[in-house]
Amino acid sequence: MLWRLELGTKNGVEDVMGKKAALSVDKALGIKIKDARLVKVYTIEGVENNVAEKIKKEAMLHDTVLQEASLKPYNYDADWVLEVGFRPGVTDNEGRTAKETLAMVLGVPRNKIQVYASNQYHFFSTPEHKITKEEIQKIAEKLFCNELIQRYSLKSKEEWNKTPGFEAKAAQVTGNPSDEVVTIEFSKMNDAELMNFSRSNTLALSLEELKAIKAYYANPEVKEQRKNDRLPLDPTDAEIEVLAQTWSEHCKHKIFSAFIEYEDKENGTKRNINSLYKSCIQNTTKQIRERLGKNDYCRSVFKDNAGVVAFNDDYDLCIKVETHNSPSALDPYGGALTGIVGVNRDPMGTGMGAELICNTDVFCFASPFYKGELPPRLLHPRRVMEGVREGVEHGGNKSGIPTVNGAVVFDERYLGKPLVYCGTIGIMPKTLNGQPGHYKKALVGDAIVMVGGRIGKDGIHGATFSSEELHEGSPATAVQIGDPIVQRKMYDFIIKARNMGLYNAITDNGAGGLSSSVGEMAGDTGGCKLNLANAPLKYDGLKPWEILLSEAQERMTLAVPQTKLKEFLKLAQQMDVEATSLGEFTDSGYFEVSFNDKKVAKLQMAFMHDGVPQLKLKATWEKPKSIDSEMCVKCLTMGKVSHNDLLLNLLGRLNICSKEYMIRQYDHEVKGGSVVKPLVGVKRDAPADAAVVRPVLAETKGMVISNGICPKFSDYDSYWMMANAIDEAVRNAVAVGAKPDQLAGVDNFCWCDPVESERTPDGQYKLAQLVRANEALRDFCLGFSVPCVSGKDSMKNDYMGGGQKISIPPTVLFSVLGIIDDVNKAVTSDFKQADDSIYILGLTKRELAGSEVASELGFKEGVVPEVDLLSAKQRYESLYQAIQKGLVTAAHDLSDGGLGVALAEMAVGGRLGVDVNIALMPCMGCETKGEMLYSESASRLLVSVKPENAKAFEALFAGQYFAKIGKVTKSNFIVKSDMNALINLEVEQLAKAFKQTLNW
Repeated sequence: MLWRLELGTKNGVEDVMGKKAALSVDKALGIKIKDARLVKVYTIEGVENNVAEKIKKEAMLHDTVLQEASLKPYNYDADWVLEVGFRPGVTDNEGRTAKETLAMVLGVPRNKIQVYASNQYHFFSTPEHKITKEEIQKIAEKLFCNELIQRYSLKSKEEWNKTPGFEAKAAQVTGNPSDEVVTIEFSKMNDAELMNFSRSNTLALSLEELKAIKAYYANPEVKEQRKNDRLPLDPTDAEIEVLAQTWSEHCKHKIFSAFIEYEDKENGTKRNINSLYKSCIQNTTKQIRERLGKNDYCRSVFKDNAGVVAFNDDYDLCIKVETHNSPSALDPYGGALTGIVGVNRDPMGTGMGAELICNTDVFCFASPFYKGELPPRLLHPRRVMEGVREGVEHGGNKSGIPTVNGAVVFDERYLGKPLVYCGTIGIMPKTLNGQPGHYKKALVGDAIVMVGGRIGKDGIHGATFSSEELHEGSPATAVQIGDPIVQRKMYDFIIKARNMGLYNAITDNGAGGLSSSVGEMAGDTGGCKLNLANAPLKYDGLKPWEILLSEAQERMTLAVPQTKLKEFLKLAQQMDVEATSLGEFTDSGYFEVSFNDKKVAKLQMAFMHDGVPQLKLKATWEKPKSIDSEMCVKCLTMGKVSHNDLLLNLLGRLNICSKEYMIRQYDHEVKGGSVVKPLVGVKRDAPADAAVVRPVLAETKGMVISNGICPKFSDYDSYWMMANAIDEAVRNAVAVGAKPDQLAGVDNFCWCDPVESERTPDGQYKLAQLVRANEALRDFCLGFSVPCVSGKDSMKNDYMGGGQKISIPPTVLFSVLGIIDDVNKAVTSDFKQADDSIYILGLTKRELAGSEVASELGFKEGVVPEVDLLSAKQRYESLYQAIQKGLVTAAHDLSDGGLGVALAEMAVGGRLGVDVNIALMPCMGCETKGEMLYSESASRLLVSVKPENAKAFEALFAGQYFAKIGKVTKSNFIVKSDMNALINLEVEQLAKAFKQTLNW
């Protein structure tokens, strides 16, 4: 029997969530409503009437201070009532938690009870306007219900008064267990039929790859093997799915591994590149490590779930940054939540397992104020932004992991696909059970054990779906929804099992599920045997290939010695973590899968991992013509504009304005190690350049986390886009006190499709952009001596639908993990006291292409900022020495908005004024005051220094580009050129302009 327990806000208690719902309707849709009330509904299955009354009476699921519980529908006499709940089979975290609570309190087995959570909204019209049926449907579909994963019910006031309440629905999928294995008759398919099969099944395989698979099954040796094993001569559905996942762009990074014929028309040269990854990334790190010699601080790079670097005598650090773009486009909340809990599992599965220290997140969205018509399947950018923010918030906060660093970038081209970067830093013992903590290896005979969540349909085709552009027919099953509570329990169990030495190897069940995790670990031994009939399922009815490929969350795969398996499983049971032995690792040379006695798949390990044909591509670079244009007249005459107004406008631009409303919803204090927080200053509302965290609370040594991202420069030259991103990340890290000679990088490429085709006629140019970005990564990582220790690429960030194609700008997030020997010497960006001298470090040039002022004034021409590597490196080393000597009271990098914005942010942080003369700053080629104020030339910083330390500070920068340009004051924000006043504002005016744009 089904019971509905409805929880409403008590009389006299403000319904905050209801008011938030009402406000969001007005803000997002422009529909005026008087008010809204929220009722939380739990549909409970498997209890009798007296038990339901007991649940209500004893407040098992509600807060008696704020809520009233009822087994009957609430009637607030609203004009419309909307109820939103999950579709059958979709992960319902709140319902699962409620179910476990009831089972524990009532003392009954968990499988005897089911609970499904939903939200019920009661909407009230204003006296001036009665909400129409069309409007309430728009409210449901555009704001509160993602029909991909949710369903909704509506009733008018008249319908509600006549028949109160909604039908109680169970959201469980039912059906019989399936052992169905289908043979795919590849041998009978022609080329067109092969491609149609790939497209209709979301395999994302090319014709060449399909032919390679066809040739494998036609091989006489393979045929003989399959006859002996009583397998069909054609592939099974599971085998095709395994190969598609293993060979997907998402997993195999085929474009980065391609053979590229590159032509540079700018300088008239041609050359061949055999794998961008090997030549520009892997080899670059190798060269840096060889150069470091005995001082090499890299422990494990490019061969595990995360990169590992040295921290102190007892511990190493690991870092990984992932993207979850495609799922976040379809379901922002679930996609982003899965992104953060998914990247949490990467350090968990690195080496023998790392403890989680902190999270980072960087988002790229279209404007939340977007007014245009939305193409099919796309959600409004504001809804995407709010869903992503909430998903990452819930994933991180509920896991007890602080979010300490991040950024948000806005560009209309992210309408087609948002970019959701999530990163996690972990710490592991340098030595564990007599071996290096970063070492792991599965052994022949080890049990294959899956721990954590159960397997469901969610996340099927996630890897292949993310390997093609988003379109109107993209599969709903590709979206997963994570459960941070289940994952937290699994994490605690893993760390305890690690310390007890109960397993030999561990990895994440990420893209491709068991297929990927077991397939990768089987590379240690040369084979495996897997029985899918043992796998724990969320519900019946999954086919063997779905069990094998599902990317349902909160799962890890471990190699457990048979002698320790019993103890391992017992510990899991004690800690309320599901753990199941699914088979064993072998040295057979085959990836073997069965469902009880029925054979599901048997693939040669060598073909499965190395059989994919290498892509052969062409790239052609030709410099965009706009770069050679004369500087826009508006730029040359910026001296005539009101710089008071211009600076205030710049501070309110989406790419500059305060992201405080978002930051405040993330916990950056949990664990107690956060030193430099995301927001700094006397009112904690100015942006920090980087985060500083103490991973070991017993000592003052810390780590620094920073990032650089500037896709706006890709329109001009992706080489300088990449150079600026690396320089920004390094600059931000050094600005807070990181050692410039012990930095580790993580590169995350997000690209539009760079393969020439009918849909992508400019593929050769886009691939040339990728080549140039990789060459910049090589040049500047070598120059700054920053080895990349981990990375990821996401290559098909395009949308096709409604007769249009939307491609993201080529985007790279470059993250830096650094070391600070004493966190007490960390520096923040806010001015500290009046009379401190203000210095600018670096040379300002006439480089306005892609700048925020260019966007504000409406021009695109100009020169993109270039990075002078040698002077930048010397500057950063000198700044580090100045910080170590205690000479610097504040430091801030100049990036978006240039000098004017950086000065304003430092002034807002300290709530102090400035008296600055820009005529004193070192410049080259600047013809207007506007260029000097708003140029975004690279590698520059502002610092404040006490007057008594000025001489010692200046001595460190002798022979470099720097200048004292003014001082900190207690009064207004004043910027002049010689005696001519350019800006005179109150600091609170700056703060208001900076904070009001996203002050929802």
